[in-house]
Amino acid sequence: MNIIVAADKNWAIGKNNSLLVKIPADMKMFRQETEGKVVVMGRKTLESFPGGAPLKNRTNIVLTANPDYQVKGAVVVHTMEELLEEIRKYPSEMVYCIGGESVYRQMLPYCDTAHVTKIDFAYEADSYFPDLDEMPEWKITAESDEHTYFNLVYEFVKYERIS
Repeated sequence: MNIIVAADKNWAIGKNNSLLVKIPADMKMFRQETEGKVVVMGRKTLESFPGGAPLKNRTNIVLTANPDYQVKGAVVVHTMEELLEEIRKYPSEMVYCIGGESVYRQMLPYCDTAHVTKIDFAYEADSYFPDLDEMPEWKITAESDEHTYFNLVYEFVKYERIS
C-alpha cells in the first residue's frame, strides 16, 4: 500500500485543514500517481477538497467516526477494521493513503511505499506527518532532482519499508 504526502522540512503537512502550499508540479504528480486508483482519506481531508466532493477518476474511501456521515461518490467506513476490510478488495499497490494526519498515522503501519514531496521550507502548521528519516524501517529508494517553484525548493522522494 502507498502513502502520498507533501511535507515541509519539519514534516509539517497542513494548517487549518489546508495544504501548506500548492505547488503545480506536486499536484500534477499526485494526479498522475492516484488517477484510476483507490484513495483513502479522513472526513476533514475530503471536506477540504473543492465543494467537499470526492476526487474524480478514483475510488474514494473516507474514514470517519461519525456513523451518520454519508457522501455521494465515496465509500464511507467508520473504523480501522472496516477500512482494512474495504481495501482488501483492491490490489495493495493500487491503494493510496492521502491524509490527513490521523489517517496517515493509522495507515502508516500498513504501507510499504511513501511518495513524499519534500519542501525545503518551514511553515507554521498544525498537522504533521511522521518523520520517516527517523524510522530505521524506512529507506529512501529514489530521489528526483531539486525543483523550484518561485523561491521554494522541493524534491520528490520515494521511501520504501525494508523488512
